[in-house]
Amino acid sequence: MYRKRFGFTHHPLPKDAQGNNFYSSVPGYQRLQTAFAELLEDRGLGLLTGDAGVGKTAAIRNLCRQLPTPDYRVVYLCDTAVSPLDFYRTLAQELGVTPSHRRAQLFADLKRALIHLLEERSTTPVLIIDEGQHLSDRFLVELSGFLNFAFDSREMLVLWLVGLPSLARRLRLHHHQPLAMRVAVHVHLEALSREPFVACIQHALKAAGATSSVLSDPALEMLFRASRGLPRIAARLLRMALRTAHERDHNFVDEHAMQHAIDQLALAAATTA
Repeated sequence: MYRKRFGFTHHPLPKDAQGNNFYSSVPGYQRLQTAFAELLEDRGLGLLTGDAGVGKTAAIRNLCRQLPTPDYRVVYLCDTAVSPLDFYRTLAQELGVTPSHRRAQLFADLKRALIHLLEERSTTPVLIIDEGQHLSDRFLVELSGFLNFAFDSREMLVLWLVGLPSLARRLRLHHHQPLAMRVAVHVHLEALSREPFVACIQHALKAAGATSSVLSDPALEMLFRASRGLPRIAARLLRMALRTAHERDHNFVDEHAMQHAIDQLALAAATTA
């Protein structure tokens, strides 16, 4: 109900932010935007890393949503705990291919499907593998083999591996060098510093429908420090603080409402720990 009080059409900082709801004026996103465009041009493997809550998934999905169809075919996969064979079978299904149980046949069918998309439909496949830190060593080794097999003559796919910083560290291990050497671009997203964080929050409130100031300066500072500049945590705290203000019949989030939200989030974290 707090949305009605504050004149919002939706929650600030929504998880599926896109278009006007997505704040793109931060250095990390701009670097990703440039790398994303470069990889669309040349095709190949990109690596996107960052701490949990920094906005990796939101950023890559926002860029993918801007791609015109039928020029691009986006496949987003995040179930990275499955076996390599099951993963490629899922990819085959997403591309409209009947998945074989035989690895060699499956790879051949996938390669044929990629060639069909590029040459007959002029469509560039864009594959996003999210939660990449959970990929097994076996999967990463097989991914290198698949890329060698499928792209023996030219790059036919834009592939982004998205995950925590540990994914980049694993790729530096000796047995993953063949895959690491294929990485054309690597973008690491950092938590927001104070100035871009404040701009991001102000943009989110305005995009949600705010026509006047909603947060006091002390509350905004508390939000920045408690969230450590991470948009996901900021979104949770902001919604909790807005609900608290509404429950107290306030049209403004002050430091007391924000402190209550911070305490509630800390309590929830301690309960689930």
